[in-house]
Amino acid sequence: MHGWHAQSLDLRGHARDLKALDPEGAIFLGCTFDDGVEESLRRRGALIFPKLHNVPFNPYRSGVYTAGELYSDISSTEYESTLDARVYQWSILPGRRGSLDATLAAALHDHAIGDALDELLEHGALSGTRVVGVMGGHAAQRGTKEFADAAHLGRLLAQAGFTVATGGGPGAMEAANLGAYLSGVPDADSTAALEALAAVPGFRPSVTAWARQAAAVVERYPDGTPTLGIPTWFYGHEPPNLFATHIAKYFANAIREAILLELCDGGIVFLPGAAGTVQEIFQDACENYYGAPETITSMVLVGREHWERTFPAWPMVQSLAAGKPMAEKIFLVDTVEEALAVLAP
Repeated sequence: MHGWHAQSLDLRGHARDLKALDPEGAIFLGCTFDDGVEESLRRRGALIFPKLHNVPFNPYRSGVYTAGELYSDISSTEYESTLDARVYQWSILPGRRGSLDATLAAALHDHAIGDALDELLEHGALSGTRVVGVMGGHAAQRGTKEFADAAHLGRLLAQAGFTVATGGGPGAMEAANLGAYLSGVPDADSTAALEALAAVPGFRPSVTAWARQAAAVVERYPDGTPTLGIPTWFYGHEPPNLFATHIAKYFANAIREAILLELCDGGIVFLPGAAGTVQEIFQDACENYYGAPETITSMVLVGREHWERTFPAWPMVQSLAAGKPMAEKIFLVDTVEEALAVLAP
């Protein structure tokens, strides 16, 4: 069994098989055994990570999250009682970030999420498609043109065959996931969903009301197109949106940001945003600047006024790209339709 990794498996009933194998060099993470088996494996050279107690999550989980899991029973309970809220509250308790047990639990959890995300993209529901990232501000309110534009972009990308990935939060991220999720329904139904969501424009003052409005849309259209969200409990005050069918939620924001940008092999669209979106632009630009030509992906900034004047990232991106292979992969457009034309000519 040297080199084997067993994660979150119920191995009860397999005592005879395990005793017959040589477990030296094998790693068991959070598995369940019959009485006496764990000690036998450890004695014979296996490394066993035990189940961790007093944490509100499974650090050895074998899959990414779903909105139904993070928001379980949201129609009848308050957000503060959900798994998502309980994990966030656990993460910000005084002294938590300096606690060895908490740090270990969070690190093991993020490793497990990374493994699950790789499996999802390579062999799961999101395999076989190119991933396009949509980045944008969390402040875009439901019912606004900015929200509708982001939803339209998500819809167009999904209809063109791309998997839409976002930071998994509210605002433009929710809108893009929503548009992709409803890409298979008629335009009239998509418009009706946008109108219904506008009744609760944002997650303040009530995450519960915001989430319930989205849950009602998901309930009406339960078989939406698969779409990906990659949020973080580092920004736990911004709740994950319910339109990402697969949610890879991390504790470490730096890891989350790097993974989100890395997996977008179909390019990234940057909608108008502020500090977070600007950071993502230059993190992506840095990777393209130093990357081999075959690793460079398209960067599409939407909104000339925003990216040339309000937050003038575009001139700097142009300067960085000058004379580099990435120069042919950067674009500034005014509409989401133009963004699609760049990515799916």
